[in-house]
Amino acid sequence: MDSVLSQTYTNIEYIIIDGGSTDDTVNIIKSYQDRIAVFISEPDKGIYDGLNKGIKLATGDVIGFLHSDDLYENNTVIEQVAKAFMENEIDSVYGDLTYVNKSDPTKVIRYWKSGEFVLKKLRCGWMPPHPTFFVKRTIYQQHGKFDTSFKIAADYDLMLRFLSKYKISTYYIPNVLIKMRVGGESNKSLKNVIRKSMEDLQAMKNNNMSGGGFSLINKNLSKLQQFVCKA
Repeated sequence: MDSVLSQTYTNIEYIIIDGGSTDDTVNIIKSYQDRIAVFISEPDKGIYDGLNKGIKLATGDVIGFLHSDDLYENNTVIEQVAKAFMENEIDSVYGDLTYVNKSDPTKVIRYWKSGEFVLKKLRCGWMPPHPTFFVKRTIYQQHGKFDTSFKIAADYDLMLRFLSKYKISTYYIPNVLIKMRVGGESNKSLKNVIRKSMEDLQAMKNNNMSGGGFSLINKNLSKLQQFVCKA
């Protein structure tokens, strides 16, 4: 919350969707109530259901997501994103992402350098990191929200739908925008890794992506070069 509220760009409609927390989360959020546009705390059907609630409530021009364990790289991230939209005729923006130590976010474990968007790369398993993906609200209205039949890969399905199936325009900001703490849902167990792979294949099929298994192998192998090795 401090990461959002310290942004230099202040025209932010801050919406918080909580899945019915029973710890001290609600009290912490309420202490910031005067700086939050909308706050909902209720049971949901998973992370993508929660994200869809946020999309439905949003009234701004551009929608971005910041998960509860993630941080903006610095206080100018939203300013960079807003500038990209204002200076370019684009539907979406993305950047780089770092995976950081869960207890010490200054320690970088993986560096996900996205690179420029090329449709051919998407068909070979490349994808932008979803937490850095900012999209105009009208795109969600035209092409739909997250498909909640996916439990782990709905973000991948959505990006394929937007960038490949409907070919929305996008712009790459060559800077780290998000710090993500390690320990995400997709990698926390072998069962989830297998399930994500199956869902990735289904997302490719749903969005008419050729390549199938080849694209999936490339998608997973590309993660190896992201790990930071320190002597």
